[in-house]
Parts: sequence; C-alpha cells; structure tokens
Amino acid sequence: MENGQYNPRDYPPVAVTVDVVVQTIRDGDFQVLLIERGEDPHKGDWALPGGFVRPDENLDAAAARELEEETSISADRVHLEQLGSYGEPGRDPRMRVVTIAYWAICCGLPEPRGETDAVAASLQPVSEIENGRIRLAFDHGRILADALERTRSKLEYTALAARFCGPEFTISELRKVYETVWNTVIDPGNFQRQMRKSGAFRMVGERRTAQRGVPATGRPPSLWTVRESTDKAIVEPPIARRTGARSSRKR
Repeated sequence: MENGQYNPRDYPPVAVTVDVVVQTIRDGDFQVLLIERGEDPHKGDWALPGGFVRPDENLDAAAARELEEETSISADRVHLEQLGSYGEPGRDPRMRVVTIAYWAICCGLPEPRGETDAVAASLQPVSEIENGRIRLAFDHGRILADALERTRSKLEYTALAARFCGPEFTISELRKVYETVWNTVIDPGNFQRQMRKSGAFRMVGERRTAQRGVPATGRPPSLWTVRESTDKAIVEPPIARRTGARSSRKR
C-alpha cells in the first residue's frame, strides 16, 4: 500500500478455477466424464473438465461454460451443484490456484467431444480410476474421490439414485443403480419392499412396451417416479451400504 492507497500488486496473485465431476451409468458401468489435456501442465493426462473463471462471470456460469467448451455437452443436460473448494499450495505448478469443484449426475449423457484446450473427452470407468489404471492430473483424483463418496453416501438416505434413471423407472432399474455405484449385490425382494415403504417414490403406471417380435407375458412392471426433489426425498429407513460383494463386474 503506497500513500494509503490500495495497490493489488502488494499481494501475491491467486487465480480461481472450476472443475466439474459428471457421473453417469452406461451399459451397466459406473463412469465419469474426463478430458485429455492438450496443454501443459500435465499435457496428455486425463483430468476433470474445468478451467479459469473469467473476471466477468460467476462460478456457476464458469462451470457451465467450461463443461460445454471442453466436452461439447451443454450444461442444460446436467444439474450442477457445488461440491467443495480445494486450495492446497502447489496444487497447480503455474501459480497459486483455488478451485471450486462441481458435482453432477446425468442419465443418458450424450457422447462427449474434446473442444478448445481438450484433445479428447471421454466417459471412463470409475473402477479404472479407483484401481490406479487411470491417473488424473493435479489433485483431481482427490476431487473425484470426494464426489464419488458424496454420491455413494447420499444413495443411502435420499432418492438420488433416480438421477441415474429416466423420469420414470422400475424398481429393478433403481436397484441396479445401487448395485453399480456401490459395486454390490442387493436382494431384489428386500429392496422392493423397502422402496415401496420409503415414501420417496410414487407409482405412475405400468411399462407396456414389449420387445419387438416377442409377445408380452406376465404382468408388466410398475413405473415409478420421485415424489419431490431427489435431494429432498428421504429414503426411510436408510439403506445400509454394502461394498465389494459383487462376484462379477464389468471390466
């Protein structure tokens, strides 16, 4: 500060970025959206979509812009929520950078394409990251781990699993979400009884479409939807999480 006047150059520069964790289930596999970095640092490595916040935009707008610029996926296809902030010194070799991470779940995610400074964009199996076969740039491994734990824990007591499904779904489809995200096996009968008693869902009809060329047999499955917001709809009693119980998992 010179002559009592504020001078921003008196303070070390700090940049703000946003990073986005988008999760989906495709072909029965729990996947996350990644980009291949086209610039240093970490050129050629996989990372979360994200980038620097512009001086004239807020954080939500920056997250939406970076997602679309780097993956070609419009933010109106996903519901972005803030996950947390990450600001360890040295997390970015260029300068002191604090990032605000966003978290989203999307059903029917379109095929991503690498744009701007992303060489490629791709959905990658969560299992490949958690077992170390895919390593992420910066501290994105920590950010992703936090997002995955947020998802897995909220499945226990909210209707969040419905975000992986379409607007209407069967109880069987909902159970498969739990089994995929938790990597476990759940008893179908117990799960159906608990979901029906939870009050988080309501029945909206029956699925009457049959496979082409195959006559429909038996009673069609019931279709369900969430009674209110997936974050506000409470599953009571909560479902106890079990992990590592699946005997076979898609690789």
